[in-house]
Amino acid sequence: MPADVLFLLKKFLSVMLLPPLLPLLLIGLGLWFLVRKPRLGKALAWGGVLLSLLLMTPAGVDLLSAPLEQVPVLRPADLPRAQAIVILGGGQRLHMPEYGGPTPNRITLERLRYGARLARQSGLPVLLSGGAPKGMDGEAVAMARSLREDFGVEPRWQEVHSLDTADNARFSAVILRAAGIHRIVLVTHAAHMRRALNEFAAQGLEVIPAPTGFFSASSEGAEFSDFLPGASAAYAGWYTLHEWLGLLAQAVREFGR
Repeated sequence: MPADVLFLLKKFLSVMLLPPLLPLLLIGLGLWFLVRKPRLGKALAWGGVLLSLLLMTPAGVDLLSAPLEQVPVLRPADLPRAQAIVILGGGQRLHMPEYGGPTPNRITLERLRYGARLARQSGLPVLLSGGAPKGMDGEAVAMARSLREDFGVEPRWQEVHSLDTADNARFSAVILRAAGIHRIVLVTHAAHMRRALNEFAAQGLEVIPAPTGFFSASSEGAEFSDFLPGASAAYAGWYTLHEWLGLLAQAVREFGR
């Protein structure tokens, strides 16, 4: 199957299996069953409501994200072991007229900020990884411009062909091996790190994780606001469920090999 067709298929499945559509589909299905099978209809409809609340409250997001984020924060002493820093893209905003073109979205900016900090501390060369569908500039192009202009760090390499995390690892590994690099610091969000580590390790690279942007709460006690829906929690819930689905797809792919 062509890469662009597979990319669109994955995007369609993501829309169907992630909020806000997934809970609405459950609620709609429950209402449809309500007359013929009232018990099933009520269970589906209330299940959709509860799932929606789970994915838009800080307490619910914490339950889902904490298992994904069981990765230690990078220690400064680990930096000298690496040969390069790899920063993964997380999306870009296409309509940014004030910047004269596409720019990294907030997820990518969080990764760039942390990657730039590590680059300045270590002096290690930086590889940016992020592509785009056919006919568009790769995400790494906008990342490189932002890293240079906003954070004062010049990237060494740009990988512009990847459309998902597996591509990030595969195409980045080609560039890194050509440069004689096999040990990297990998910068991405904490919830994404587990999946990214699997892909880069499968390419034979030794990976030192450098997670950023943790969604799970600190060990401090819960507050009343943790049980109230909010826009930030809703986005974190969407992202976290996306990562669980990504891990499931990764497991299915490995099982089929």
